[in-house]
Amino acid sequence: MDIRMKWFYRIGFLLLLLFAIYIFFKIRFVWLPVLQIVFIVLFPFLIGGFITYLLHPIVEKLHDKGLHRGLAIFFIYILFFGGVGFSLYKGIPIFIAQLRDLAESAPLLAEHYREYINALQTHTRRWPDGLQEKLNDGVNAFENKLDSLLTIIIDTLLNFLNSALIIVIIPFIAFYMLKDFPLIKRAVWYMTPKKWRHSGARFLRELDVSLGSYIRGQLLVCAIIGSLSALLFWIFHLKYPLLLGLIIAATNVIPYFGPIIGAVPAVIIAATSSVKLVIITLIIVFSLQFLEGNILSPYIVGRSLHMHPLMIMLALTAGGEMGGIIGMILGVPVLVVLKVAVIHAKNHFSPS
Repeated sequence: MDIRMKWFYRIGFLLLLLFAIYIFFKIRFVWLPVLQIVFIVLFPFLIGGFITYLLHPIVEKLHDKGLHRGLAIFFIYILFFGGVGFSLYKGIPIFIAQLRDLAESAPLLAEHYREYINALQTHTRRWPDGLQEKLNDGVNAFENKLDSLLTIIIDTLLNFLNSALIIVIIPFIAFYMLKDFPLIKRAVWYMTPKKWRHSGARFLRELDVSLGSYIRGQLLVCAIIGSLSALLFWIFHLKYPLLLGLIIAATNVIPYFGPIIGAVPAVIIAATSSVKLVIITLIIVFSLQFLEGNILSPYIVGRSLHMHPLMIMLALTAGGEMGGIIGMILGVPVLVVLKVAVIHAKNHFSPS
């Protein structure tokens, strides 16, 4: 009887929890605006913290070699933000010019695209009705995505410009975080309850070993692949090389599927010129992916994840289903955090 009552209590608690979650999301009009304000306020600190996390190991290595900590921070700070600032100063006008050219050429691009689609539909008329209908639905969905692409890019640029003040203070936040990193660590240590301090420190060290080198290495590899893509596209006179290079750099962080996603816009743009340019574009993309898979990633990223490819594909599928491209980008890091958390809990909190 006692066991049966315990099960009733557990089921009742679960139902009550699900009901509370349902009510919580029903009243999101109350807490969502507050959450948005909090996110806007914390956003520069999150980005500054991420930059600090990326640059701190380099500062520590220079400091360990005898360079004064302040000089090490100043050197890395100027090198990093100076490079980023110079790239933005030179790249944004080119990016805007290419974006404007793409907007002006959109009708011509759409016309070429419709010619290919009409040819495809002509060759598939004899397919069963169900397959033909699915193909047409896919074509219509792709056309809608193409029509909304420019609007999304322009809205993103406008939001970026509207947030200029927030973006300007990020370098200052990162500088003070790098400068006072030991002080921040000490403050977090004393703010953490005593019973969690040592286990929390071990967890963060284990997470940094698994995730830190992967993130830093993957960002460097993406920057190299994106730069080489833009350069090669420019050499072979493919339109919008900087824009396409940025797309390839952004999607290259997605394992397995990223190169395919990044190659699609480049192939579509190349198809409006000639079949020869399509072949050259494919050769460039596959050559760069061979370079990444056999030279760059093994030496820069290494095997820091230590996860089976099936688990990575599961994370990519789940992330893509929940958040699209952004979800696929964040899927693997989230899986790494969960893996480290589970192993940490098993090793440090399970009864001996």
